[in-house]
Amino acid sequence: IEKRITAEACIHHLWFTDADYEAKGTHIKWNPAVKTAEDREAIRAGILNGRIDVVATDHAPHTAEEKNNAYFQAPSGGPLVQHGLPAMLELVHQGVLSVEEVVNLMAHRVADLFDIEGRGYIRAGYQADLVLVDPNDRWTVNKSNILYKCGWSPFEGTAFKSRVRGTWVNGIQVYDGERVLTDHGNHAGQRLTFNR
Repeated sequence: IEKRITAEACIHHLWFTDADYEAKGTHIKWNPAVKTAEDREAIRAGILNGRIDVVATDHAPHTAEEKNNAYFQAPSGGPLVQHGLPAMLELVHQGVLSVEEVVNLMAHRVADLFDIEGRGYIRAGYQADLVLVDPNDRWTVNKSNILYKCGWSPFEGTAFKSRVRGTWVNGIQVYDGERVLTDHGNHAGQRLTFNR
């Protein structure tokens, strides 16, 4: 049977389970909700068998004050852009995924499915959207290294084995491994164009 739909999984559903609610509370409240370890394994299996096409961050940087509300008052979502790739690479270290699968899930397939012009690959004529990763640089997420304006992360206290050492957008370095670079003159970002 030919596949006629596309499906996305979010990083938090690949990482957290309902067992994490006791420690993390509403900081891991999303829609749909984080469920059991069995559900997490089913999502991982869906990625490995091709039923799930891409992985996204679902980045929603609500403030800590908003997230600290009672369950029904706290908004769903959380900040994940900064820690999305390290979390996915941790799944590589755990043997869940390969580096190639992470690249396909987070770059190639996204560009292909949305038919984004000049993005998603390192190719002549494409925009130089790149990330430099040290796959063996252990670090722990804490308040001092969180770059989100909202000032918190559901990954606080998590130790990752891989660290992003640089990010380039359209060939312009925008992150140097410690801070976001804003002194490059023109804004590096550009609108996406689609071949549709």
